[in-house]
Amino acid sequence: MTFPAALPIPEAVLAIVRRLEESGFETWCVGGAVRDSLLGLPMASDKLDLATAAPPDVVRRLFRRTVPVGIEHGTVGVLDGAGGLHEVTTFRRDVRTDGRHAEVAFGASLEEDLARRDFTINAIAYHPLRREWRDPFGGQADLEAKLIRAVGEPDQRFREDYLRVVRALRFAARFGFAIDQPTWAAARAAVPGLRQLSAERVRDEWTRGLESARRPSVLFTMWRELGGLEIWLPELGKRETGNGKRDLDALDRLAVRDPVLMTAYLSADPVATLTRLRFSNAEIERARRIAAQRDARPDPADARAVRRWMASAGSAVDDLLAIAVAEGWGGPLAATVASLRAAHVPLALGDLAISGNDLLAAGVPKGPAMGQVLRALLDEVLDDPTRNTREYLLSRTPFHVSRFPFPETP
Repeated sequence: MTFPAALPIPEAVLAIVRRLEESGFETWCVGGAVRDSLLGLPMASDKLDLATAAPPDVVRRLFRRTVPVGIEHGTVGVLDGAGGLHEVTTFRRDVRTDGRHAEVAFGASLEEDLARRDFTINAIAYHPLRREWRDPFGGQADLEAKLIRAVGEPDQRFREDYLRVVRALRFAARFGFAIDQPTWAAARAAVPGLRQLSAERVRDEWTRGLESARRPSVLFTMWRELGGLEIWLPELGKRETGNGKRDLDALDRLAVRDPVLMTAYLSADPVATLTRLRFSNAEIERARRIAAQRDARPDPADARAVRRWMASAGSAVDDLLAIAVAEGWGGPLAATVASLRAAHVPLALGDLAISGNDLLAAGVPKGPAMGQVLRALLDEVLDDPTRNTREYLLSRTPFHVSRFPFPETP
């Protein structure tokens, strides 16, 4: 692989570089957008980072619209005329690191700045005005060799930030690269340091890895072989599916790269896993619903069974269908679900032809009994959707009230 004569840098980015250079501050394009462009992947202009000799306060003076996105680490977001945000970071070197946070000093050179980066493929710089390249650590050769290799001493790189241990796995799974042996050995030795990381950083790295991996099963396997699962994702890999084994091929066949769905599929206890990684309450509830029904296999030919399954699954129906299709048995079930949805069959309390207000008018007081009556009526409707008429349900109300009597009024 040879460096191209030029990269297609957007005009908005070129304008930022020109302003900094004309003010006397050396400025280079760096980061993942440069790497991806060399791999023939689309360049996302909002991911095209700039590294400059200008201190943060100077960057903020030179541009009218800025955002201090990471000012303590030297990063200023510069807004272009279209509202796009471009990160401009001052050349820096590490002064002190603890495996989780870094204290940096400005006034470094480009070479010093590149030396503090994680992997050689991420330590390539391009000057968009002079069309020059800087690759002091052989990142170009590693891209050609499809290799993830740490910049400098791998042990030191991982001690500076233990998140780099699992970032190596993400890049390897995304690009289909191997991890060079010294880097892999250092990553395995650094695994205990993962305990120092925040749950949010691990969560974000795990989800980004699942979303970007060519085959999510490869990412999962590398996490397991590295030893990272036992620290942060101990429930993963301990679930057996109905056929007695976990189907990693099905993980790769899932139609959507949804981290909640994929994690829930792999985990023996999705609620515990997502809670530990501090997913949102809504995502945890979604995982709970998936876990509650993921091993159920309703007979697609039995519409009654499928209606009851859909009612129990609620909002997780599409997640469960995605799993069923990936496992190779969900096609007929998906067809039955589509047919029932097209017929607008009632599946929830809100679909009933009567409401709590109707029951109040019929003399049923508010309270637990009312909820029990409504659920009992829904149970009848799930058996036979033609029963979902106001007349029929009101006629059945006295029977169910007798089963769930009201508390006596003192």
